[in-house]
Amino acid sequence: MIIDDATSIRQVVAMTLEEAGYEYIEAEDGVDALGKLDGREISMFICDVNMPNMDGVTFLEKVKNDEKYSDYRFTPFIMLTTEAGAEMRARGKELGAKAWMVKPFQPDQLLGAVKKLLI
Repeated sequence: MIIDDATSIRQVVAMTLEEAGYEYIEAEDGVDALGKLDGREISMFICDVNMPNMDGVTFLEKVKNDEKYSDYRFTPFIMLTTEAGAEMRARGKELGAKAWMVKPFQPDQLLGAVKKLLI
């Protein structure tokens, strides 16, 4: 699942994943993403941090800790964000994010992280 409030970023990530043979679901913020956690299989979350309605760190925390989303508790997270601060990165890691990538990103770098985490 690609979660980002910027349509252009969702499109670039989607194109990168699609060209590598991956399927994806898009969400424009954490609230939208939670609404799409309806039991369908999701292999990974690629999530922005700074978004309206619900930011990525709050979304990560809900998925990892709220019993309502327990089906997704062990789903890996890649945080894809402009947020480069050590404190925010540490918080994401503490909550269970497996990778932290700063925008702008290289598609090959993103695919490398995706492949590594899906093994």
